[in-house]
Amino acid sequence: TGLLTSHEAAVGCYGDQAEFCREELQLLDNEGRAVITQHKVSHSCEGKEKAIAVINVYCPRADPEKPERKQFKLQFYKLLQCRAEAILKDGSHVIVLGDINTSHQRIDHCDPSDNEDFDENPGRKWLKLFLHGVTSTPPGHGGKFVDTFRYFHPTRANAFTCWSTLTGARQTNYGTRIDYIFADHRLASEQFVAADIMPEVEGSDHCPVWGQLSCSLVPSTKPPPLCTRYLPEFAGKQQKLSHFFVKAEQNSSLPEHRNPLPGSQEEEEKRENLNPTAQKSGQKRLSKQPQQPPRTSPSRPAGDTKLHNSPQLLSSAEENGQQTPITRLTPQPAAKKGSSSGFWKSVLHGPPPPPSCKVHKEPCVLRTVKKDGPNMGRQFFVCARPQGHASNPDARCNFFEWQRKS
Repeated sequence: TGLLTSHEAAVGCYGDQAEFCREELQLLDNEGRAVITQHKVSHSCEGKEKAIAVINVYCPRADPEKPERKQFKLQFYKLLQCRAEAILKDGSHVIVLGDINTSHQRIDHCDPSDNEDFDENPGRKWLKLFLHGVTSTPPGHGGKFVDTFRYFHPTRANAFTCWSTLTGARQTNYGTRIDYIFADHRLASEQFVAADIMPEVEGSDHCPVWGQLSCSLVPSTKPPPLCTRYLPEFAGKQQKLSHFFVKAEQNSSLPEHRNPLPGSQEEEEKRENLNPTAQKSGQKRLSKQPQQPPRTSPSRPAGDTKLHNSPQLLSSAEENGQQTPITRLTPQPAAKKGSSSGFWKSVLHGPPPPPSCKVHKEPCVLRTVKKDGPNMGRQFFVCARPQGHASNPDARCNFFEWQRKS
């Protein structure tokens, strides 16, 4: 929009923004979804320099549970087209690339028949207006930009760039192509020599896409204004130590006394470790002698336990020069190996085994409903295999079963 641009070397050319109010423009730009750079290239055949503006975008997703985001996405598309066509009109070539978040044609979707209104999707309608037809539309008709992948591969099927990680859909290539490199028609026809996708590169729910041009970049005489080297922390100047601290109120700097968490047994555990014979409700002495304050000695704090080498001697506490009777441990017969685990197995049965799906006869996985509604939080079993097309025997079958309440 230009509202957030504060440097002199901006690309400019914002087009006619009359249909957007200032508040709407601010909201569309506030999410930081676009980075625009301009470069100079040299055409090998012509030998003259030409500017290319690269608009790198992450277009919004239309969340079905948030209707307002659908309108936000469409307005972002309109603003993107307005800016791209304005830069193109000013004489620069334009490349728009990134996650457009809409599959263009049926060939770009794993299962278009699953959506009855596939062609009526507002995002696809916008793409048809924005893009120049590669195979059917004659030159000079349609939009001003070309999908470079389809320019070189007009009929390649199952070429997807995004898959659901929740359903493991990449294993069955059950995805969509929503990442593009769009170029103005003249640049695509004269300078692009190849374009493709890289589904073999993992590490994300998206894969990289690439395009190759025959023209060569002309180095700039100086870095762009927003280059990292111009940030204060990289300016090469000594920073003051005070720059790394924030002034806070005096009370907030005082260390707070650490209290045990509510319900913590920390202090009780310390006392029990020091005197194993003491009970939480108060020390009960084995002899009925009058209780007197214990006499402390410099070498050992009061309440400390004096352990002896005798394996049967538990503890002894000095009290007025007299010793309380010695508590002796009664030897217990050793438990048989495995008897303890057998007991716990008889008490804790664990969850019942999951059902098997009807098609593959394999154990199912347990899922939880997270969508708002009457079934929110309920759990159910589905086939453990990755999501895929119904015709794929290696993909997930349609088994479904609610988990029974125990």
